[in-house]
Amino acid sequence: MDITKDIQAMTTFRNHSAKFLRHLRKTKRALVLTVNGKAAAVVQDAAAYQRLLDLAAEASAAEGIRQGLDDVAKGRTRPAREVLNEIRAQYDIPR
Repeated sequence: MDITKDIQAMTTFRNHSAKFLRHLRKTKRALVLTVNGKAAAVVQDAAAYQRLLDLAAEASAAEGIRQGLDDVAKGRTRPAREVLNEIRAQYDIPR
């Protein structure tokens, strides 16, 4: 982030939005918009936002895998057949 270019007043963004949108597409960096000197919003290029969503999804999947491996290591698992048999019995599902 370049604070001289990536933090701008909301009024400046509103008055020069086309210029800032070109900047967003070119740099792929987010733009922090301020109101009364305080961060109020973040604007970014759609492709950059999609990459952020993809990274978050990957991180979430990786965390789920890590937790699952931790459960296995600590013996907090049961055989799938045992669980499925319990579900069948509980909901009267025939085999």
